[in-house]
Amino acid sequence: MIRMKQSSGHLVSLATILALAAPAGASAQSIGYEGVGSGASSDGQGSSGAATGKPGRAGSREGRGKGGKRVDIVPYIEIDQIVSAELSPGSEVLTYTQAAVGVDAAISGRNNGASVSVRYERQFGWGKNARDGDAISGIARGYTTIVPGVTLEAGGLATQANVGNGGSALAGSGINDKYKTSIYSVYAGPSVTTRAGDLDVSANYRAGFTKVEQSDALRDSTGASVDIFDKSVTQMADVQAGFAPGTVLPVGVGAAGSFYQEDISNLDQRARDMQVRGLVTVPVSRTVQVVGAIGYEDVEISSRDALRDEDGIPVVGSDGRYVTDKSQPRQMAYDVSGLIWDVAVMWRPSRRTSLSAHVGRRYGSTSFGGTLAYAPNDRSQLSISVYDNVGGFGGQLNRAIDQLPDDFQVVRDPITGELRGCVASLDGGNCLSGALGSVRSAFFRARGVSANYSMRIGRLNAGVGLGYDRRNFIAARNTILASADGVIDENYWLTAYVSGELGRDAGWSTSVYANWISSSDPLLDNVNGYGASASYYRMFGPRLRGTIAVGIDGTSSNRPAIDDLWTASALAGLRYSF
Repeated sequence: MIRMKQSSGHLVSLATILALAAPAGASAQSIGYEGVGSGASSDGQGSSGAATGKPGRAGSREGRGKGGKRVDIVPYIEIDQIVSAELSPGSEVLTYTQAAVGVDAAISGRNNGASVSVRYERQFGWGKNARDGDAISGIARGYTTIVPGVTLEAGGLATQANVGNGGSALAGSGINDKYKTSIYSVYAGPSVTTRAGDLDVSANYRAGFTKVEQSDALRDSTGASVDIFDKSVTQMADVQAGFAPGTVLPVGVGAAGSFYQEDISNLDQRARDMQVRGLVTVPVSRTVQVVGAIGYEDVEISSRDALRDEDGIPVVGSDGRYVTDKSQPRQMAYDVSGLIWDVAVMWRPSRRTSLSAHVGRRYGSTSFGGTLAYAPNDRSQLSISVYDNVGGFGGQLNRAIDQLPDDFQVVRDPITGELRGCVASLDGGNCLSGALGSVRSAFFRARGVSANYSMRIGRLNAGVGLGYDRRNFIAARNTILASADGVIDENYWLTAYVSGELGRDAGWSTSVYANWISSSDPLLDNVNGYGASASYYRMFGPRLRGTIAVGIDGTSSNRPAIDDLWTASALAGLRYSF
């Protein structure tokens, strides 16, 4: 267990990783219909089907390399005074001084594009009940072109969540909450596109790492960490080749293959998904294509059991997690192989509108999904994604970061500085809230939908994101994880923001969020989290900014014996930008 007072070195290291991850921007993880004998540009989606199409981002990927070069890098230091008052069930009032350093950066040009926002903050409590603490938060996302046709893409995330004993992860709220858990995730890898005569070829590889550092509050009576995810390494590779319609045949033909593996440190869990398939693209009209895919897939999930003492009691290590018994063979939790098929319809009437919907058979049952990207003008965009995949917490978080656009502004809580689930952008899918929800260590099959809408009207920026995520957990029945097998966790989430300017030297912003998390496990609670904030800033010079802000956060449970917790906070601070 890495305690709060020991985490500063890890926080600095994460800041460095996020900064280095900036020159990137991913588009892969599973092979899409587009680019495999369809005549369209390759733009694969997260692994949501045997062959899914990500119908562009209404001008996102195509926009790479267009426009003039832009480099904006703004480091800053900040000092704040914070008052936090518990409204329910108690009435304690705590005061903190907060010091922060950070950097916001945006890079765009013909061969590179990235957005970065990283912040480190330290709180100093006034009085014995106001604990000192620190935290890092940030997102980095982008790409750089190595040579024509070869790009290096990467991204990273550092955030905090309030994790309960059942593994439910609500949006981070309040200052130094004892249940606050740090979550870090990074990924990187190359993408290659080329052409051999009429044959279009593309390939990519991603490697990711995710780590959850939790507090001592998440321990059961034995000292174990109640099946909370520790860390994982994720690897994803895709390759595809095909002929567009009208080249060698009236229809497009292609072949594709993909590989996904995630290794979770808890009890040496491993998920491996390999597939190959052939595809046929039938042009129906200038704007509509139908794509059929058939192939073979092999999916396996396995783990080891916990080491047990002479009384048969699982052994808990010094980090609070079960010790893995590596002397015993792996035990299979999930083993599905055989024929997969998929049929998709792709509609792209203009560069501002694209739709892909598919249905087929995968993971031994019916699978469906799709995406919609619609940008009616340069000031608004709508993105909707329906997904179905198998993986772990780390892989799901890597997928969510991968789907972020290259050009965004981070939406933060004005008091804690914490991320608020979505980023402000008119380019692509913008939210990460659905990837959190639950931090159990076991693998799962995730199905859900995510939607977000962003717009700019004059000096006003606004956005809303909402979604639903359902996770059916998979674990070996003869291991300590057996109780998680078949458990279903559901997460409904909502986040919204509005900001604007008041003349040249002042502005305001507001945001709200909500999470409703439930579990089929009768021993666990259903929990809800809510919050809202508002802030006003004024410039006192070219580089000095003053801010005042207020916020309220609350959590509730379905158990009458557990009181609802509500906290109100206020901040006054100064920021100097270099």
